[in-house]
Amino acid sequence: MPLLEVNDLAVRFDTADGSIHAVNGVSYSLEAGETLGVVGESGSGKSVHVLSMLGLIPKPPGKIVRGTARFNGRDLLAMSEGELRDIRGNEIGMIFQDPMTSLNPVLSVRTQITEALICHRKMGRAAAKQRAIELLDLVGIPDPHKRVNQYPHEFSGGMRQRVMIAIGIACEPKLLIADEPTTALDVTVQAQVLDLMRDLKKKLGMAMIWITHDMGVVAGIADNIQVMYGGRIMERGPTRAVFHDTRSAYTYGLLRSLPDHDAPVVVDAQGRRPRLSQIPGQPPDMFKPQAGDPFAPRNPYATERCLVEAPPLQQAPGGAPGHMVAAWYDLRSVREKAA
Repeated sequence: MPLLEVNDLAVRFDTADGSIHAVNGVSYSLEAGETLGVVGESGSGKSVHVLSMLGLIPKPPGKIVRGTARFNGRDLLAMSEGELRDIRGNEIGMIFQDPMTSLNPVLSVRTQITEALICHRKMGRAAAKQRAIELLDLVGIPDPHKRVNQYPHEFSGGMRQRVMIAIGIACEPKLLIADEPTTALDVTVQAQVLDLMRDLKKKLGMAMIWITHDMGVVAGIADNIQVMYGGRIMERGPTRAVFHDTRSAYTYGLLRSLPDHDAPVVVDAQGRRPRLSQIPGQPPDMFKPQAGDPFAPRNPYATERCLVEAPPLQQAPGGAPGHMVAAWYDLRSVREKAA
């Protein structure tokens, strides 16, 4: 049985201007010990679908329209707030995007790390403090005996993110969800955090869902990649297959948008450097979900069917096992013919 099994999850937000259809029928499974990278533009439903499973979206205006999310065989969406509270921070850990706003500025790091230990593991304050020191040491914060009593403003951005990781893994969860944990960090610190997360995964044996908009980051940490757009899954599969045998035009557009640092810089006669590739058009209007493929208006490979009928997520023809795509066109064949 998968550790997490999501089936036909749909979430909307009812506002004064209308209903925002943020997640539209997301289904996937996650095995124990697996790292899943969830990629997509802002507004694609990456974070909302995870937060809704944990009961962390405001209700109202948020509403789970349909679906199930079974964690260890139990449906998270059918649980009471008390049952979810027993799982959050205990069996499922969470690292939020911005540590400066996620950490409480008036509480010491010790207080914020030990809260979950005292609540879920019933530790005494002395034992919880010692465990907090061990966790700070584990995530690479120097002089943890001193720094455990400090406050978030006394840490750098990278160190605050390490504190967030320590809070997320405090109870050694079976699943750790990281919501764009390296977005606000510079490249050097970002690489350090990625190395740290890989090491922690090996030591603790936990599964991870890594949410990001950066294809480069997810390539270095994920076993499988899930590409989302317009609240739907456009492509899902092993990392190597998604990168080297891309089947969704949206994934292809994201990969083409990445700068190639190894390619020689070609300057034209006017001294202009080549422009970066970009995906034309605008993201879909989530107030008015269309009947077909949400990416069809921006897709040069779209067919007439793409505009009127949403494609199901299914095995990519001739692709690696588990490589799924939602498309009425065959991107591999179209690109081969064009070449």
